[in-house]
Amino acid sequence: MDAATLTYDTLRFGEFEDFPETSEPVWVLGKEYNALTEKDEILSDVTSRLWFTYRKNFPPIGGTGPTSDTGWGCMLRCGQMILGEALLCRHLGRDWRWAGGQKQREEYISILNAFIDKKDSYYSLHQIAQMGVGEGKPIGQWYGPNTVAQVLKKLAVFDTWSRLVVHVAMDNTVVIEEIKRLCMPWLDAAGACGGAEGQGELNGCLEGACAMAEEETALWKPLVLLIPLRLGLSDINEAYIETLKQCFMLPQSLGVIGGKPNSAHYFIGYVGEELIYLDPHTTQPAVEPCEDSQVPDETYHCQHPPCRMHICELDPSIAAGFFCRTEDEFDDWCMRIRRLSCKRGGLPMFELVDSQPSHMVSVDALNLTPDFSDSDRLERFFDSEDEEFEILSL
Repeated sequence: MDAATLTYDTLRFGEFEDFPETSEPVWVLGKEYNALTEKDEILSDVTSRLWFTYRKNFPPIGGTGPTSDTGWGCMLRCGQMILGEALLCRHLGRDWRWAGGQKQREEYISILNAFIDKKDSYYSLHQIAQMGVGEGKPIGQWYGPNTVAQVLKKLAVFDTWSRLVVHVAMDNTVVIEEIKRLCMPWLDAAGACGGAEGQGELNGCLEGACAMAEEETALWKPLVLLIPLRLGLSDINEAYIETLKQCFMLPQSLGVIGGKPNSAHYFIGYVGEELIYLDPHTTQPAVEPCEDSQVPDETYHCQHPPCRMHICELDPSIAAGFFCRTEDEFDDWCMRIRRLSCKRGGLPMFELVDSQPSHMVSVDALNLTPDFSDSDRLERFFDSEDEEFEILSL
């Protein structure tokens, strides 16, 4: 049996049967637990995360393409998981918990429907794979963390229900001014209505900022911040390990997508020197919504103890994610990141700056696609792990 198609039960459950009996804290997406006294709470939290895995027998991608993503879709599934976590936080809140066998909330069903494996779901494998063609990735080719982040950013534009701003921070730099302009478009609108010369364009649109729809003037559009990073050459630089751990402690944490050679994982926390993750390498049948629009959801939640791996095994190419529902949450995230950068014992993974450095050109602010040379440069740098993550032969 090939490793790519082993079930979660045979591949993982026997390998990591439970959390270790340790007094060290367990961190899961900004929540702290005691492994000795809160084991049920840990498992409930982990089980409530959306678990997207390989699927088979779905409609052909593009009409004539693959009907299964086994062996090549693991990073796409990890991208779905990190965005799925953002949607759960957006519509249900971080403290929401899943209970199987019960009628689920309407918002939850809407979230699941956005990921069903068919062409008209916002964040389906079909949409991600076909949008990836524009990023230079043929259907069926393995993605790196940066590529899937760029694709999710493009797809989120069409999700008018969630109205997320997905921002991909490049060059290891998060620019506060840039993010606030994206999440508060009324700032540009106010400038345009004031008649300031040169401010008549909003995000590259010539229609006039004063004509914004009412919902576009909301004080803050919820932010999904994805930061592609390379934390070493062939192995993770140990100087980044403590900083990476700290990211899982932030209340805004969406986790990390990355992995190790031959597989991509969705990392949601850590205990001691081990990362906690959800593994997409299980092939399950595709799911069809019921006639009443309910979705059979048992297979979208990992009901076994999650996997763990030593943090030093992590491939250095990752993308870290954060969710800020309000401006206050973003300001709080900035404050926490600045505190982390002042701590000893760890190397900052990225830089947080107030305004755009002179050497950087904002792509998001103009709503433009990078030119070929820029895309090619980013691809070579951030997705060079494609050579290390080998597609499993079937």
